[in-house]
Amino acid sequence: MSSQENYNSFELGAKTEAAAEPKALLTLPDAIAVIVGIVIGAGIFQTPALVAAQSGSNINVLLLWLAGGIVSLVGALCYAELATAYPSVGGVYYYLKRSFGREVAFLFAWARMTVIQTGSIVLLAFVFGDYASQIWRFGTFSSSIYAAVAIACLTALNILGLQQGKWAQNLLTLAKILGLLLVVLLGITAVPNTTVPTEPATSGNWGLAMVFVLLSYGGWNEAAYISAEIHNKQRNILRSLLWSIGIITAIYLLINFAYLRGLGLANMGSSEAVAADLMRSLWGEPGAWFISLLIAVCTLGATNATILTGARTNYALGQDFSLFSFMGRWQKSSTPVRAYLLQLAIALALVVLGTITRGGFETMVDYTAPVFWFFFLLSGVSLFILRMREPHILRPFRVPFYPLTPLIFCAVCGYLLYSSMAYTGVGALVGVLVVAAGIPLLFWNRHRQGR
Repeated sequence: MSSQENYNSFELGAKTEAAAEPKALLTLPDAIAVIVGIVIGAGIFQTPALVAAQSGSNINVLLLWLAGGIVSLVGALCYAELATAYPSVGGVYYYLKRSFGREVAFLFAWARMTVIQTGSIVLLAFVFGDYASQIWRFGTFSSSIYAAVAIACLTALNILGLQQGKWAQNLLTLAKILGLLLVVLLGITAVPNTTVPTEPATSGNWGLAMVFVLLSYGGWNEAAYISAEIHNKQRNILRSLLWSIGIITAIYLLINFAYLRGLGLANMGSSEAVAADLMRSLWGEPGAWFISLLIAVCTLGATNATILTGARTNYALGQDFSLFSFMGRWQKSSTPVRAYLLQLAIALALVVLGTITRGGFETMVDYTAPVFWFFFLLSGVSLFILRMREPHILRPFRVPFYPLTPLIFCAVCGYLLYSSMAYTGVGALVGVLVVAAGIPLLFWNRHRQGR
């Protein structure tokens, strides 16, 4: 047999073995539903009060939320260039591998698997558990039980297939948007609150307020991890990001306007549960029950979308590193089943950690934030490196006003990395140590492949 025949035979065998691979099954509305579903989670029900307390006036509140949308748009333009030029289920993992090498990409995938994505899944699941417990409680550990069951059920749903996962996401996203619009309508049509001062006691801190605003906008970058599965990638990746951020910004501005009109700035800034206070003032206790249900739906949708995108990086890691090769297989159901199962196991372990510390949400915020912003900064830097190193790569979309736009994005990421280190506690240190634990695994994998 000739060498060419040997090559053809090998190639045919490889294609047969890898017949199941990512397919472009996500339409533009599907992609928008995933991105909106991730971003609009628990944040918009918790951070508006914190932003109002630091803003100084009604108009400042709205300007801060508008600024958050603009900053997100800047980042989305950078990601649109990377995702259209390098569509891959690995997303940022793939960009970092081409920019900084396999070692940095490995540490990112390890961090995403053990800290960033799994921590985000558990953070959202705990919020779902907190509000679901307001409707039906299961004893002392009710929140943890709800969180664990939600993660397990949604993982099982996504393992069944991408079609099942995306339809669940579409329905959950539609439900949360309709629910939020109802809150907006009720707040805007309410009699303005004039029984309290319209100005807080101090002018506040705009820098700190932007930290909370951008926390609520976080998640649009997950579009990178579904870029290989979006139909008509060259057009729909950019369109999905622009539509998603436009929808999210509009909803955030409307909901904050409703809070301001229904409660007043001072009451809004001092509220511990601003959405519940608004609905309670309009509908009494049934209103508070409704908002608990709405928040449960919002966080459930965000959890599902985060589970769906999280396993994609694990799959890419399994393809490149023999130590995790068991995750590098794509089943015929259009899902990376083993990557989902490992993600589930780590997430359930973090539920136990959050239960032990008795501060599930706060623990997960501390645990994930510094690591997330560090690698987010590196993804922005990778745009500069890839522009210089691979100038001849086809780029269907080029970020406008280069290099100013990505420089702004990197500056914001650097500021939020500093802020997350300054405002977090022991949980941040644990997250950094878990990422550092990936370094020995990297050397072990190199030794295995060398042998």
